[in-house]
Amino acid sequence: MMTTIKLPYGKEHINVKIPEERLNAVLVSEMHEYKPELSQIEQVKKALENPIGTPRLKEMAKGKNKVVIIASDHTRPVPSKIIMPLMLEEIRKGNPDADITILISTGCHRETTKEELEAKFGSEIIANEKIYVHDCDDESMLVNIGVLPSGGLLIINKLAVEADLLVSEGFIEPHFFAGFSGGRKSVLPGVASRATVMYNHNAEFIDNEKARTGIIDGNPIQTDMLYAARAARLDFIVNVVINSEKEVIFAVAGDCDLAHKEGCKFLNDYCKVDSVPSDIVIVTNGGYPLDQNIYQAVKGMTAAEATVNEGGIIIMVAKSNDGHGGDHFHKTFKEEKDVSKMMDAFLATPSEKTIPDQWQSQIFARVLKNAKVIYVSEAPDEMVSDLHMIPAASVEEAIKLADKILAKEDAKITVIPDGVSVIVL
Repeated sequence: MMTTIKLPYGKEHINVKIPEERLNAVLVSEMHEYKPELSQIEQVKKALENPIGTPRLKEMAKGKNKVVIIASDHTRPVPSKIIMPLMLEEIRKGNPDADITILISTGCHRETTKEELEAKFGSEIIANEKIYVHDCDDESMLVNIGVLPSGGLLIINKLAVEADLLVSEGFIEPHFFAGFSGGRKSVLPGVASRATVMYNHNAEFIDNEKARTGIIDGNPIQTDMLYAARAARLDFIVNVVINSEKEVIFAVAGDCDLAHKEGCKFLNDYCKVDSVPSDIVIVTNGGYPLDQNIYQAVKGMTAAEATVNEGGIIIMVAKSNDGHGGDHFHKTFKEEKDVSKMMDAFLATPSEKTIPDQWQSQIFARVLKNAKVIYVSEAPDEMVSDLHMIPAASVEEAIKLADKILAKEDAKITVIPDGVSVIVL
């Protein structure tokens, strides 16, 4: 008998059949079964009408001329078509004449294209609102506003600094080294300079045992991020939790710390799953947009890392139609074949010398030290091999390869259909 499991892949799904006698467990977040009483729009409206730790946004907008709304970029499945119109409406209720700019928080990602902006916000917002895409390397648009607790300089987009009212939209999900996404991350890394992001994502912090999925308290990366949000005067956030269909199932609004923690608490209640160790773990990055490249797929691998046996096999399923997603990331693994040497070099790197993609490379190297990775994608085989992985054209082929490597055909298999939606304990 076979069990069929549906795996997100790009904007579609693939069905994988696993023999019942080999299937150890399917680890899924209870969140995807959660059925809210309210519609997506009603959820966000309710949050806006009942903010945590702040007045309503319309009250905060009174007398504030320059309003900046930080919005996520093309790499995040934030349902901005739902959130942004409601935020704009709420701000204009309090100040019809407000000068509003939507600032796209690209962090160190590539620029978001016009087509991606239209897909994200819809044609009406694109046609009628001012939108500025953050560039972490454009010094003419960056301002130094202080020093982070870690010692790094806090340099962020001057549109955020000059705002009379700074607010943000976003979504909360488990994050593989920041604990959770959303909240204060809108400022750092969202609209910070490359130098600031590099310092915050340093090797010592990434190596810290608190810099793990689902942990905020004591996480040194989060300490910097919250400080940055307060220093930038991020006054109000609207954050949502989404299910596997990218639909809003929970929303919070208000203070960038208090509201965010409420959203994290909701996730903790529904996303935690117990590990079921296996020799083979199949995992995805939740489909589009997070499986567009290999760089982002490291996130899903960390869920598998938490439940794969030492020396086992992770089968990562990520479309990766955009390729590797990070030049430094690719170059690091292509040029150094010894993962242990690579890790030693990362840990010896001072915070101020952190290079782009180093954190992702460091976490990826940690995964590779424990398990082999077979990669099912549309990325070129040579690129996958450069990154110390074994390419496969399908999950079925990957399982056969795994069996061959392990020298047994009955190895137990754990499947994580959405690796970025679970906190594996």
